[in-house]
Amino acid sequence: MKTRIKEFRARYDLTQEALAKRVGVRRETIVFLEKGKYNPSLKLAYKLARVLETTIEELFIFENSDLE
Repeated sequence: MKTRIKEFRARYDLTQEALAKRVGVRRETIVFLEKGKYNPSLKLAYKLARVLETTIEELFIFENSDLE
């Protein structure tokens, strides 16, 4: 799964640390999410989308292989 977290984070001039605090996770979690090495829970995906003022679908890009 690909993510656009870094792109949206830049729009709001948020550091990884600041975003992590706003959604209640550690900075390392944001790092792993941005690198595509971690799939968030639905709750975390929702929180990220709300903080970044977008939708889950805009923030996370699912590829066909992710859905199989």
